[in-house]
Amino acid sequence: MSPLRLPRDALLACASFVLTAVAVTVAWQWSGDAITDIPLYRAYGERIANGLVPYRDFPFEYPPGALPALVGPALVTDSLTAYRMVFAAELAAVGGLGVLLVGSALRHLGRSAEERRLAFAAVAFAPLLLGGVVLTRFDLLPATLVAGALLLVVAGRPRAGALVTGFGVAVKLYPAVLVPLFGVAAYRRGGRRELATTLALVSTPVIALYVPFLLVAPDGVLDSFGRQLGRPLQIESLGAGILLALHQLLDTSLGWASGAGSQNLTGTGAGVLAVVQGIAQLVAVSFVWIAFARGPATTEQLVRHAAAAVVAFVALSKVLSPQFLVWLVLLVPLVGGLRGRTSLWLTVLACALTAAWFPLRYWELVREFDAVASWLVLARGLTLLALLLVLTRQATERAPARSRSHVPSAGHT
Repeated sequence: MSPLRLPRDALLACASFVLTAVAVTVAWQWSGDAITDIPLYRAYGERIANGLVPYRDFPFEYPPGALPALVGPALVTDSLTAYRMVFAAELAAVGGLGVLLVGSALRHLGRSAEERRLAFAAVAFAPLLLGGVVLTRFDLLPATLVAGALLLVVAGRPRAGALVTGFGVAVKLYPAVLVPLFGVAAYRRGGRRELATTLALVSTPVIALYVPFLLVAPDGVLDSFGRQLGRPLQIESLGAGILLALHQLLDTSLGWASGAGSQNLTGTGAGVLAVVQGIAQLVAVSFVWIAFARGPATTEQLVRHAAAAVVAFVALSKVLSPQFLVWLVLLVPLVGGLRGRTSLWLTVLACALTAAWFPLRYWELVREFDAVASWLVLARGLTLLALLLVLTRQATERAPARSRSHVPSAGHT
């Protein structure tokens, strides 16, 4: 079976996703409530189009794999409005491809017609809940690369999947949490040689894209990593939700400040929680890796633990921007069975809780610690924790009839 064989329901979901995302983005922009990074992206793109080198001539916070998505629209436009339109069209095409990749992966995983319909409904109409962030951030690009990597793995091409994962890491770092899972599966397939091959394939795109910038601007590249690792507790994170709830209940002191591209809580409590949450994130992701290493190397287990690793990274991150949920929309629907259906509904709920306060109540949350938005932030964080628990709980589930029992061998690249 070709990895890209496309059933009709996948094509319909793709069209629905693109049309919904475009319509919501247009409405979002016209409403005047948009909170978007488009002006920043255009500034980066214009600087590079004018010959400046990121990391060396100006600070650049993203990995180098993100550059084509930001620079491309700047090369063919001469205004912010035009850039916004081209960027949205670019991301709509990427998102449409992502939906098709999910559809093909569901087919390879042997999902029933009912499971596919539920997954496609959640994916196709996710833009209604996530709003304009879907096409005004570039997060659909790494999410689509992750979907493509998992499709290749379940279709029997794990080496190609490892290579695509490397490109995902070079665009946005979070797909790196999948690498240990792929490494374990590779070792089970072919021992140390296959593990080394997999790690080399993942590393190649990252090295190829980073090395030129490391040669001309090593300090700038290292600073981009430092800025991400040293970010404070963002007001949308789980830890911030806890502090916001305590503020509402006990009238505890709370402050905020803008910095590192976000609005963050300040004070001793926020600083301590930022550290605690960072440790908890590392522990949770490591737990997912270890759980997979100790269990059977089936495709079902690989897909489930891949989703769990990304959810752990998102749920316990010091920074939890709305666009991070885009990563889950093209990943959680691949999980099967009752666990998969429960996970899908929790993902939808997390998106809905975000939509209830972002962007309409965002600035009230920041400036006034709005009570409704505060409780919604906490509820969203707890929902993501519940999603993580569902994905990681130990239970014996019957695999779908047509699902492969083991991670495919590396016979194809």
